[in-house]
Amino acid sequence: MAKQKTRKAQAIETVNVGAAAVDIGSREHMAAVSPEVTDMPVKAFGTFTHDLHDLADWFKTHGVTSVAMESTGVYWIPAYEILEQHGFEVILVNARYAKNVPGRKTDVSDASWLRQLHSYGLLRGSFRPSAEIATLRAYLRQRERLVEYAAAHIQHMQKALMEMNLQLHHVVSDITGVTGMKIIRAIVAGERDLDVLASHRDVRCRASVETIKAALNGNDRPEHIFALTQSLELYDFYQNKMLECDRHLEATLAALAADQDHDPSQLPRPRTKTKQVSTPSFDVRAALFGILGVDLTEIHGMGPSLSLKLVGECGTDLRAWPSAKHFTSWLCLAPGNKISGGKVLSSRTRRSSSRAAALLRLAAVTIGRSDTALGAFYRRLAARAGKAKAVTATARKIAVLFYNTLRHGMTYKDPGASHYEERYRNRVLGNLKRRAKSFGYDLHELPADVDMAVS
Repeated sequence: MAKQKTRKAQAIETVNVGAAAVDIGSREHMAAVSPEVTDMPVKAFGTFTHDLHDLADWFKTHGVTSVAMESTGVYWIPAYEILEQHGFEVILVNARYAKNVPGRKTDVSDASWLRQLHSYGLLRGSFRPSAEIATLRAYLRQRERLVEYAAAHIQHMQKALMEMNLQLHHVVSDITGVTGMKIIRAIVAGERDLDVLASHRDVRCRASVETIKAALNGNDRPEHIFALTQSLELYDFYQNKMLECDRHLEATLAALAADQDHDPSQLPRPRTKTKQVSTPSFDVRAALFGILGVDLTEIHGMGPSLSLKLVGECGTDLRAWPSAKHFTSWLCLAPGNKISGGKVLSSRTRRSSSRAAALLRLAAVTIGRSDTALGAFYRRLAARAGKAKAVTATARKIAVLFYNTLRHGMTYKDPGASHYEERYRNRVLGNLKRRAKSFGYDLHELPADVDMAVS
């Protein structure tokens, strides 16, 4: 009888010897270290600040050098920052890539499984910007919330005006513009004379004085005036808070630019001089150029405000992504690669809650109406594959331009919609000629005097 050969299962090699993990919770954190260094490898800690410092000391006692944790809500932020202050290498892991095995769903087993995966080097840390960029991002997100709160009170003012049958929104393009705000403040102050209210019309307003007087002839009941007054006060309150946030943003950008040596005189002229609504009160374009040394607004679809938000989300150093393909994949703007048996099952892009991807999609929608090469690409793809796919594809192109500009200092020059259409025409003609040649035919251009009309 032949001797049966038995193969011993090969163990996975440990890569991170000092690996640890923390299962984040709202009331307690479950920490795990290697069972080879202690008899109690898993221990629970509270969420108070002194508990987090005790957690860091416990890790140091057991020779931990690297800690992995999942991004659970906002509860991970204090633990992450305090462990980082103690000198640990902390990686934030996407829960999608660290799912536990079935039947072992407890906090203790989650922490142990996360530590085991981290010790084998099977976990990749999510992108986390530097401390300076994280500060900038916090101010930008706070300002975005303030803009949303102010927008809600604009709607409240609009409702109060409609209840009084003051058709101000029909004669001005924006009730928060120069003419609209002067009239609203005059109404709140007690002015009811239509001639006086109409005299607040700005010279740029398209509506005539008579039209404005007719629109402001309404029913001014006291309860509606009270609602309008409170909405205006709340709107002014949030506007002041936005100005305060702008000062912190400007100071943060100045601190980031202090270490750079970029000449402001090299900043090219702006493509457009139109000021966008709800933008910061300082010169964002000049502030970004002082940090980056490049002008992101040269890319069509990216204004100063959107460029600042993208820098706040992605940072100024994009070396975390080796190539533009890695960057667009992180944004979930690249096609999927679900392949089985050599057959592509799906190329649908993954769903994402990334703020950067949402900003790029917004830029793609805006650029779709422009007479640019990217605009022509959007319109051609929208007609063939639909607007949703056109938005994603155009957003990916803008992301590649953003990456190459920041990473490699590329200067973008738009070739124009006509240049893009000509390239597309030549590409289609080349394909047709190759196809005709494969069937034994040859294509020739018709003379200019030949009538192309079809009866």
